[in-house]
Amino acid sequence: MASFLTRSLIRASNRRSLTYSSALKLSQWGSSRFYAKVPSSAKEKEKEERVVVPDVEPEVSDVLTSGISRPLSEILRELNKRVPDSLIRVRTEDGFAVKYVPWHVVNRIMNLHAPEWSGEVRSITYSADGKSVSVVYRVTLYGTDAEIYRESTGTASVDDTSYGDPVQKAEGMAFRRACARLGLGLHLYHEELS
Repeated sequence: MASFLTRSLIRASNRRSLTYSSALKLSQWGSSRFYAKVPSSAKEKEKEERVVVPDVEPEVSDVLTSGISRPLSEILRELNKRVPDSLIRVRTEDGFAVKYVPWHVVNRIMNLHAPEWSGEVRSITYSADGKSVSVVYRVTLYGTDAEIYRESTGTASVDDTSYGDPVQKAEGMAFRRACARLGLGLHLYHEELS
């Protein structure tokens, strides 16, 4: 933990030099990789007043992980809660209003309720006529007792120039749908039925 905190502060310093006293305080946290030369005389103290600290990324072993993981049932219970209306957007497709949660909001919700999730693009496929692209996306949840994954697809027209490129659109759609299969925003798909 001390090494991780030290490195975080080092990164925050933006590669600026630290005074000797602040470097000594950092080294007192117990980082074995932080070195500060102790001056032996007043002249040397003036020269060595500033210690340059390199920008170092934390190692995997330095990252705090205790207390983050929870049983899968707790994670799924949180993800299945109704998404607040303030986070829902509406777009028009073929004359119909479609409610959705933007991919970046879904990403934040996942980070909040399932911090140890992962996602990956499994495949990108263009249609035979080249008019659309489909993306398969997998979302995996890691609990203390188990892990599960869900995959889904998203398709976008190559001719659609409203925003972003077609692969990004298809990936965003596939990501949202895979998360919905885990319960996040699932209520939007069956609202009309109730």
